[in-house]
Amino acid sequence: MHRTIEGEVLINHLTHDEWMIDQEILAKHGRTARTLVKEGPLRLTVMALAPGGNLPVHDTTGPVSIHALEGELLFKALGEEYPLTPGDVLVLAPGVAHSATSESGGKFLLTVFHEPSAGSREPAA
Repeated sequence: MHRTIEGEVLINHLTHDEWMIDQEILAKHGRTARTLVKEGPLRLTVMALAPGGNLPVHDTTGPVSIHALEGELLFKALGEEYPLTPGDVLVLAPGVAHSATSESGGKFLLTVFHEPSAGSREPAA
């Protein structure tokens, strides 16, 4: 699977295997992920939470979108709870601390734009 954009457009017709989540890792850790796109600051990742699984509180330097694909998920941010079911999309601004849990298990597409760090330089034009 190509994870970087070659040319102007990237399209992946994902097979069943490419969508699959490693069940051993999911069972052992309560969560797992598979990166679909890793291009510069852009990351698209399919993430899964096992029944009772959680994603601890964290934040990112860039904006985040969470698109629920399967199951029921509960995200928490800024003292509020955001229950998500398939088709729901949650968007968080840069730096917003958030966490997630799932009583029954669930899967979502995470899109993150990583802001360049203070020490990094933009490529020369």
